[in-house]
Amino acid sequence: MTSLDAKAKALLELHRPGDPVVLPTVWDAWSANVAVAAGFPGLTLGSHPVADSVGRSDGEGMTYDELLARVTQVTGAVDVPVSVDIESGYGLGADRLVEGLLAAGAVGLNIEDTVHSEGKRLRAPEEHAALVGELRAAADAAGVHVVVNARTDLFLRQDGDEADRVDRAVARLRLAAEAGADVLYPVGRHADDVLRRLTTELPLPVNAIGQPGTPAKDYFAGLGVARISFGPFLQAALAAEASSLLAAWA
Repeated sequence: MTSLDAKAKALLELHRPGDPVVLPTVWDAWSANVAVAAGFPGLTLGSHPVADSVGRSDGEGMTYDELLARVTQVTGAVDVPVSVDIESGYGLGADRLVEGLLAAGAVGLNIEDTVHSEGKRLRAPEEHAALVGELRAAADAAGVHVVVNARTDLFLRQDGDEADRVDRAVARLRLAAEAGADVLYPVGRHADDVLRRLTTELPLPVNAIGQPGTPAKDYFAGLGVARISFGPFLQAALAAEASSLLAAWA
């Protein structure tokens, strides 16, 4: 656990607003090794690319045990801190979620507020914050400061009136921060003014989603972002390149 806690603290220290850490979103040991060889100091496993890699659908189409099997393979292949997208928690309690991640060698997690197992309903802000608090308590009890990245899907879902969506996202994520989150993730592709508002008004480091190739890291740094991940876009870019290479042989 000492080694895991050291990795968790190292991961947290990488989050610097205006000097963002890039955590490539990987899905297996091969992609993890490619990213580490390129010089990245940490990784995240994305639910979408992992699900694709095991023949399941995103949105908790795979089981938590299937996800953990991939996490174990990745952490066995690389020695950098690894964070994991655990979707909305697979209907499991915080203790089981944290126990599984630590046993698999991960030191961070993303938790989203869309409940896939319940018709994809959106958790109430207080409900999502309560889950964040339970995850923080479970990690504290285990002796590892698991880096909790609290995500909201308000922008992806386009829930409610656009006029106050930023206000509602900020209010929701502030509750998550108060409950014990370390990083806040208003997932989506945002206009510059919206992203700047989010990084200014939110009290913790902000995670933004990037697309390999464009825009560059400096773009997000200038908007105050602290963490960049790729969601499914790295896997999709590699798939497009592979399709182009294979087309000549089809």
